[in-house]
Amino acid sequence: MKPKSSVNNQSTTIARMFYTNNSVTSKDGTTIGYRQLGHGPGLVLLHGTMESAQSHLQLAEALADTFTVYLPDRRGRGLSGPYSEDYSIKQDVEDLDVLLTGTGAYFVFGVSVGAIVCLQAALSLPAIHKVAIFEPPLIINGSVSTDFLTRYDEEIAQGDVASALVTGMLGSQMGPPIFNSIPRWLLKLLTRMMMASEDKKAKGDYVTMRMLAPTMHYDLQLAVESEGLLESFKAISAEMLLLGSSKSPAYFKVALKALEEMLPHAKRIEFPGLNHGASGNTNRGGQPERVAQELRRFFI
Repeated sequence: MKPKSSVNNQSTTIARMFYTNNSVTSKDGTTIGYRQLGHGPGLVLLHGTMESAQSHLQLAEALADTFTVYLPDRRGRGLSGPYSEDYSIKQDVEDLDVLLTGTGAYFVFGVSVGAIVCLQAALSLPAIHKVAIFEPPLIINGSVSTDFLTRYDEEIAQGDVASALVTGMLGSQMGPPIFNSIPRWLLKLLTRMMMASEDKKAKGDYVTMRMLAPTMHYDLQLAVESEGLLESFKAISAEMLLLGSSKSPAYFKVALKALEEMLPHAKRIEFPGLNHGASGNTNRGGQPERVAQELRRFFI
């Protein structure tokens, strides 16, 4: 199916830059919305878990003087359509394919689960010339457990979003170490308060934690699907940059080390003092300027 693109005619100011909302139609008819800003060679930034296109606006702004940056909302979020009943990583790759075709972009940067999508896409999409990935949650020899997914799904089904988010945060080791010593009831209370505050402040097409919570199921599914795929990535011919942070959970380092050993021509960089949110907006603890510097060096 030939991709269709439609401009929303809506421009929004972020600091010094403007972006436009656009969309393409994926192979199964799902709308994939994206934000676009800057001028130059096309670069797609693919977000990770509990994120949306808005999560990397500051990184996009930092790169917009050199690239035309495309920030898609992956399925189930913001400007894009819902997940399908038969969802698998195949749909994410098809979504990226139609975006690359529709925009003419040939550089991609994937964060976390978005990095798994980029790895899989690089195996089959010749349009990708260079790919940078940040801490893909590849499961290597049981490097991280996904047993918490059952409890998470049950809590989402019960409508207990705060509990589900706490379960996901603890299970994926995304919180600071001190969270492991805080009672669950207190973490749940704090999470509920954060969601209520965010809901009250949210305006326009802002994607809140409450909206993102159900999407974690699908991202964890992708991580589970990734187990056993490592060997297949040997066939990637695109130039590759491996990025990580010193303060991220150990299983991300295990994945990057395995990829580094398998892909001897790939360059690996670690950001001292940063964590898994390094590439995101500063209000979530990111330092996008530092990440942008390395991406600019690689993609130019």
